[in-house]
Amino acid sequence: MLRFRTAAPEDWPAIWAILEPVARAGETYCWDTTMDEAAGRLEWLPGPAGADPTLTVVVAEDADTGRVLGTAQLHANRGGNGAHVANASFLVAADAGGRGVGRALAGQVLEQARAAGYTAMQFNAVVETNERAVALWASLGFGIVGTVPGAFLHPTTGPTGLHIMHRFL
Repeated sequence: MLRFRTAAPEDWPAIWAILEPVARAGETYCWDTTMDEAAGRLEWLPGPAGADPTLTVVVAEDADTGRVLGTAQLHANRGGNGAHVANASFLVAADAGGRGVGRALAGQVLEQARAAGYTAMQFNAVVETNERAVALWASLGFGIVGTVPGAFLHPTTGPTGLHIMHRFL
């Protein structure tokens, strides 16, 4: 069973343990594959007070052990007149993949987005070859509204598209 809560500073080591191998693999996020821990922290956790007042970071933990199995960011996709559309990013521990953590975390974040007053959610860069993510988002009602051809340099398959995916809340 999973428990969801807002990430706390003491969750950083567990989040970094999930984020670092994803960054190093370079297969699913447009991140520098050599990013160090400090850069990873700036990428995932809230910065200085007020840096992005819409940003919320959530963790999914095993309710029995307290181990962090996944994490997500939720924030406005854009500012100003675009602030009614949410954006989110998700990470699941490699050894927790295929156990429904990502789906459960997505459900939690979608509910939080609705509660926060967002009217839609948009993903700006879903790597076309990340078939598990594309299938998950499609099963949750997201559609591909466009693909930027060759916008992602996959380390083994080369240039591949980045999908823009969207759904109304």
